[in-house]
Amino acid sequence: MKRHLISAADLTRDDAVLILDTAEEMARVADRPIKKLPTLRGRTVVNLFFEDSTRTRISFEAAAKRLSADVINFSAKGSSVSKGESLKDTALTLEAMGADAVVIRHHASGAPYRLANSGWIDGAVVNAGDGTHEHPTQALLDAFTVRRRLVGRDAGIGRDLAGRRITIVGDILHSRVARSNVLLLHTLGAEVTLVAPPTLLPIGVERWPCEVSYDLDAVLAKSDAVMMLRVQRERMNAAFFPTEREYSRRYGLDGDRMARMPEHAVVMHPGPMNRGMEITAEVADSDRCTAVEQVANGVSTRMAVLYLLMGGYESAATPTPARTQENH
Repeated sequence: MKRHLISAADLTRDDAVLILDTAEEMARVADRPIKKLPTLRGRTVVNLFFEDSTRTRISFEAAAKRLSADVINFSAKGSSVSKGESLKDTALTLEAMGADAVVIRHHASGAPYRLANSGWIDGAVVNAGDGTHEHPTQALLDAFTVRRRLVGRDAGIGRDLAGRRITIVGDILHSRVARSNVLLLHTLGAEVTLVAPPTLLPIGVERWPCEVSYDLDAVLAKSDAVMMLRVQRERMNAAFFPTEREYSRRYGLDGDRMARMPEHAVVMHPGPMNRGMEITAEVADSDRCTAVEQVANGVSTRMAVLYLLMGGYESAATPTPARTQENH
């Protein structure tokens, strides 16, 4: 494993499979009555969030606490950042306080890379989403969810996603989740197709390791998993489609479209959902939708990332009985 996790492109196939396998061990810990490991006791993880977040921040916090790390939550709102403090000075402050790892979400693409390569801090840096660039832990938890659903919980150990067909639908242009997923799923051997109106596809998408389609109905029948993305109104400064109703009609997933998917296929959503826009309530609440599962899997996956970056490589979920007892 590397020292930092900034981009899904940093991971080789073996790196990614190691994280997924470790996450599977971490998930077994979550099934125990006491959901804690002593691995990171005495280490400090800082959640440095310059953007609003519910799932990701709580997920990283739960992951660090389950590994017995001390967690400091830093929100830019109500901090010195709102008084004009720079990223550098914030980082130097965290370093002075002894941060062993910094989980950063920032509105500027490239901020986590800058933090990791600037020499401002010595700890590990994990990208929890930067602008419209990347969100690697979301891609890892999505891959973990797909592997569990399509290959199996135990059967999936050591396996990648070779030959699986994943379709990602919606606002690709503004989506850091789509970018990280395309890179990671390609590394794991999956065939990825992006579906979106032409106005919501980024320039240069033809150079990405995936197919592009403008017709959702044409690709549903051959998809093993369909990932619906939220239309990110907060990042839009122009009219990218005529009306919400028209977008929903052409690119929304409803019961009829779900029925055209193969029986084993699953529907994914990174959250938060806009019900009635990209996904109907009927689909969101069906057994085939993994949205809530993805949240649970997110904690296991982020435990695996923090463990591998800060902890070690020995089997994650098998601490000695004495140490476990001492911890509780």
